[in-house]
Parts: sequence; structure tokens; C-alpha cells
Amino acid sequence: MRLTRRRPLLVAVLFCALAVLAARPADGDGSHAPGHGSSTVSAEVAQLYEEAAKATERYEAGREEAERQRELAQQLEERLDRERQEAAVLREDLGRIASSQYRDGGGLPLTAHMLLADDPEQLMRGQRVVHHAEMALEQALGRSERAEARLARDEAKAAAAWKQLEKRNEELAALQQDIEDKLEAARWKLQGEADASVAAGSCRGAVRLDQPPARYTTPWVAPVETYELSASYGSGGARWANRHTGQDFAVPIGAPVRSVGSGTVVKVSCGGAFGIEIVVEHPGGYYTQYAHLAAVAVDQGERVSPGQWIGQSGTSGNSTGPHLHFEVRVTPEMGSSVDPVSWLAGRGVTL
Repeated sequence: MRLTRRRPLLVAVLFCALAVLAARPADGDGSHAPGHGSSTVSAEVAQLYEEAAKATERYEAGREEAERQRELAQQLEERLDRERQEAAVLREDLGRIASSQYRDGGGLPLTAHMLLADDPEQLMRGQRVVHHAEMALEQALGRSERAEARLARDEAKAAAAWKQLEKRNEELAALQQDIEDKLEAARWKLQGEADASVAAGSCRGAVRLDQPPARYTTPWVAPVETYELSASYGSGGARWANRHTGQDFAVPIGAPVRSVGSGTVVKVSCGGAFGIEIVVEHPGGYYTQYAHLAAVAVDQGERVSPGQWIGQSGTSGNSTGPHLHFEVRVTPEMGSSVDPVSWLAGRGVTL
């Protein structure tokens, strides 16, 4: 009787176990299990990149302000140089006027002029000369005093401007260092997740990124915005068994990777030599591959548009350093690649 009562419970447990096993996604290269991995870490990494982007905006705004302040300080310095030259000229004028008065007797009192004058007309001429000389001297002294006052004010302004610029530059340097520290931490945290996904052979799902509004007016774009070209299509080397099948873009970990054109994501894979990779099918029978990624931002079957962020660069799989491996193929699989540089050039994209 006891065994009879336990059988229904045992059967129910077995059915539950089978249901759980059937519901589990299959692991292995090429599987894409949305939600696999730590969503908390993904959110943290995305937040770090968002903060870094905002800090970069502040840095750029501060840098532009510093440049304006530098121009102002430079203008003040140039003005100071001109005023110094004017003050020097005024001092020379004062010296000449004083010497002229001494030679012409301009400094003699009126009684002496009256005694030395031969006639009233000569006396009047002497008086006019003395008066004009004294007026010229007073005007020169006034100009010199005003110039010296302006010089002192502008020197104070220039000193304050340079002090403010120096302080601003220190703030910008600290801000930039903070940006670099955050980016470095975020990049390697992102890469750590990528390595774990590749080791498990299972993608952890799309990490949606807050992409800025698209500003592309052309149907085709480069796969990354800022880059240096490294290994080219068809090149040889110890890193490949045969010729290189794509174009490499040297970019840091976490750089947004863009779909070069409109299409459909036909493959998201995490494992093998390419590490984390995405393949997009485009109209006209061509496929583009984006490999050695650190994260994906799209799911298989998703439609993408030109310039849309589909992932982040990394150094997963057989990679010697952070870069994007980009291929153009006539089938979704490797072995059917064409020169991606000339293919993009034929669509108006010059690398």
C-alpha cells in the first residue's frame, strides 16, 4: 500500500525533471541563449559606459571653454605687449620734452624771461613757447599715467585669466583621468564576461545599448567610427593557417560596432576561433561578419539599420589584442569571403 501511494508522486517528479531538461537551451558554439550570464554585471557595464560618455561630453565642453580662456589670455598678453611699447614711447617723449625745455629755458621763471627779453614781442613768444611746452608735458604725463594704470589693470586681468585657465586645466586633467579609469574598468569587466561566454560556448543574450540618435544619411557606413586599420584582407602571417579573410580594425575593448548597412542578423555565436561573432545578411546576397566581440547588442533574427550598434569590440577567441575582425561573404559561413575594403568602396565607404 505504501508503494502504491508513492508511485504518483514519483511519476510527477520525473515529468517535472523532463520538462525542465526540455526547456533548457542547448549549449555549444552558435547557440544564443538570451538572458544567459549575469544581467546585473551587464547593466553595471552599460551604466559605466553611459557615465563615461557623459563625462566625455563634460570634458569636451570644458576643453572648449579652456580653449576660449586660452585665447582670451593670449589676447590680453598681446594687448599688454602693445601697452608696454606705448608706455616706453611715452617715457621717451617725456625725456625729449624735458630736455627741450631745459635747452630752451622752458623751466625759467617768468621774472627771468622778462629780464632776458629784448622786447615785449619776444617776451610773448617766449611765453607761448613755455605754455605750449608745459601743456605738452602735462598731456604726456597724463597719457603716461593712464597707460600705466591700464597696464596694471590688464596685468591683473591676465594673471587672473592664466590662474583660472591653470585651475581649469587641472580639473580637466582629473576628469580625463577619471574617464580613463572608468573606461578601463568597464572594458575589462566586459571582456571578462565575453571570455566566460566563449568558454561556456553560449552567448549571454543581447545587452541593449542606449544609442544616440542616428545621423547617417547614406545606406552604408564603416563598421566602427574611430579606428586604425591593421591586418588587411589576404595578408599572410603566423596568426592564420591561410590568408587573412577579412579587414581588422584596431579599436579598444567596448567600442560600439555598427552594422554597415540594413539587413537581418542571421547568426550570433560565442565560441571557436572568432570568439563572439555576429553575421548580418544584406539585400543582394551578401553577408557581413563582426568577430572577436566583447558583447552583442542584437538577437538572431533581428532587423538592423545602417549604423545601428550591434555589439561592442573586444578580444575574444583567437585574438592577439582588442580589434574588430570584419568580413564580407557571399554565404553566411567562412570560406566565401571577398575583399571588404573594395566592397565597401563600391558602396561609397572609403576606409
